[in-house]
Amino acid sequence: MSNSISVQQELQRPLEGIRIVEYGLFHAGPGGNAILGDLGAEIIKIETSSGDPERYWTNVAGSEFSLKNGESIIFEASNRNKKGICLDIKKEKGREIFNRLIKGADVFLTNLRKSTKARMGLDYGTLSQLNPKIIYAGVSGYGLEGPMNDLGAFDPLGQARSGMMFVAGNSEPAMLHLGILDQATAITVSHAILTALLVRERRGIGQEVHVSLYSTALWIQYINLLINSVLALDPCIPADRTRHSPLRNRFRCRDGKWILGTHHPEEKYWATFCKATGRPDLLNDPRYTTESGAPTNLVELNEIFDKVFATKSRDVWMEIFLSHGLLACSVQKIQEVADDPQALVNKYVVPFDHPLQGRVKIPGYPVYFSACAAGTVSAAPRLGEHTSVVLQALGYSDQAIAELKKEGVIR
Repeated sequence: MSNSISVQQELQRPLEGIRIVEYGLFHAGPGGNAILGDLGAEIIKIETSSGDPERYWTNVAGSEFSLKNGESIIFEASNRNKKGICLDIKKEKGREIFNRLIKGADVFLTNLRKSTKARMGLDYGTLSQLNPKIIYAGVSGYGLEGPMNDLGAFDPLGQARSGMMFVAGNSEPAMLHLGILDQATAITVSHAILTALLVRERRGIGQEVHVSLYSTALWIQYINLLINSVLALDPCIPADRTRHSPLRNRFRCRDGKWILGTHHPEEKYWATFCKATGRPDLLNDPRYTTESGAPTNLVELNEIFDKVFATKSRDVWMEIFLSHGLLACSVQKIQEVADDPQALVNKYVVPFDHPLQGRVKIPGYPVYFSACAAGTVSAAPRLGEHTSVVLQALGYSDQAIAELKKEGVIR
């Protein structure tokens, strides 16, 4: 497998030849284009002279996320693989440049508010007149319609509205970690764009596609919503581990690290679990094993296994469990993932030479292709880094570009 993965890096990328123009902020929209850039699309990101505010979002909840140039590492995640241009589309000549880009684009993406898009002439009706076959991708907080259709939103607001903050089974709402819903929305909009491109390939038509934080959060919870609406049950699993079977539970090991098992049907695995953990005596004890061969009396059982797992390190327990064919996994901290052999051999974590930070490890593209390549090819652009290059490709001379700079149309 590893050899075939390394070979694919020399192959053509699946979206080579697709051009996308972006006028967006933060991650939920732009992150979708970063994914399409992983697949080989050319992304032209338009920023104002002040830049995408995500560039400067370096301190979140007291944590410092700045690179060596003082800009945010989060901006890198949202804008890898892109060409950055600095353009004032409110000026006549700036709008002319923008219109030329739209006429030559396959896709336009924005996550500006509905009223802002209408005011700036960035709505689908306006841009489809310039390019009827363009795929227009919009991203919002809560959707195209309804009383909240023109409200801005961030990741935590989508989590709150959708019920995600209770999925961990706590009595109080808890936010899932930074950017989870933003990234899921980015994946969703990339999925929508790819689908629309396929429709255009087959039927010859452009169209508008729209994704929201709210829609994505509900889609992620498809199973939860189905359980609730059909069976009228709260699908959230209680966080209290004493209420769960040892076969579907987490345990702290001797080294302070955790291991998690998820085994069902329980009757199939209970005997093997008891033997692997050195407690086969529990199988013949009616206090802890039912006639069907499943564990019971869970509070006492978990107390027993708390002591059992405290006798060996997590890695030793993993070796034991794997040798017995049990469905267990290390509960890893994010710091461990970068060196996880399972992630490295499958190229889920890959090395990348960053122009500011040097050699770092980044997420690889999560899909293996046998006949094409995918993955990050360039860091996020500095503000206005590719303005001249993009304008030259549009036919602007060096003198014309210099004049546009002097007039404040570009930076």
